[in-house]
Amino acid sequence: MTKHKKVLGLFGAAAFVAAAAFSAQAQDDGEAPAVEVKPRPAELMPLSPKSLLLDVVQTGERFVAVGDRGAIILSADGQAWEQVNVPVRAALTAVYFADPQHGWAVGHDAAIVATADGGKTWALQNFQPELEKPLLDVLFLDASRGFAVGAYGLLLGTEDAGASWTEVVAKNIQEDVDEVHFNSITRLANGNLFIAGEFGMLAVSGDEGKTWTRLDSPYDSSFFGALPVGERGALVYGLRGNAYLTQDVRSGRWTKLDTDSVASMFGGTVLPGGERVMVGLNGVIFMVDASGAVRSLQTPAGTPLSAAIPLNGGLLAVGESGVQQLATLQ
Repeated sequence: MTKHKKVLGLFGAAAFVAAAAFSAQAQDDGEAPAVEVKPRPAELMPLSPKSLLLDVVQTGERFVAVGDRGAIILSADGQAWEQVNVPVRAALTAVYFADPQHGWAVGHDAAIVATADGGKTWALQNFQPELEKPLLDVLFLDASRGFAVGAYGLLLGTEDAGASWTEVVAKNIQEDVDEVHFNSITRLANGNLFIAGEFGMLAVSGDEGKTWTRLDSPYDSSFFGALPVGERGALVYGLRGNAYLTQDVRSGRWTKLDTDSVASMFGGTVLPGGERVMVGLNGVIFMVDASGAVRSLQTPAGTPLSAAIPLNGGLLAVGESGVQQLATLQ
């Protein structure tokens, strides 16, 4: 399930990092002993479906969207939404389901919450505000093994469905690049894992995340997401209308797509017919066909979009104005 995500500044180039700063220290005679910060549950707000949402997925049984202040909302049809109880109030930036029952959402304060009943109830698995590093995306290989990525090179992994999360050390894509923000993690068609981030960060793993290789990048600023293309390729997108396509991410050969726009793109999805879709600022929607040709649409609201998924020949999108539906993409 593809997505990604970002707010703030809202939807700024820092991909939410400006909103991630947090201090958990008390001053005492020049010393700063750590103060335990306990998570607060999200408030149930009637207008959550119309408020800032950052990601959405279809689990196979229902739609699940996540967003600001720990909001998680569910829908059976994409029309009527219900907010559920969540044990953390941090902004949730991404959600992923390994199967219809098992899902995870990540966000600020390095928060991770998980569900084993399709999104009806959620349990807190990770909460580290002292890191001052928001998590920005999450991906599971199966119901047990997964990764979460975020700001300043944060890379967490689990092999027990999130019962424990540990920091993954990948020096060649962390230390050597001054801890750049990892904005998205995607699984390509051949099973390789693919990270996109700021300063042109593109990285691939061919052994399910054990080792990572930084790739030559066609762009030296921020990428916010990626979509699989063919067996080994990807479409990457980011700031100021920049999007690039390759049939093999390891080849170093990327084709710049002509979006004819400077609107940044924060999320994307693959339609049943194979077209790739990117969404972003000003409610813009870019459709990319198999040849790489781009056509653009715009939502009536014209507000920023952070993620989208296919729905009945159109799109279900989320963003600054909450849930939006497009009945057609013609």
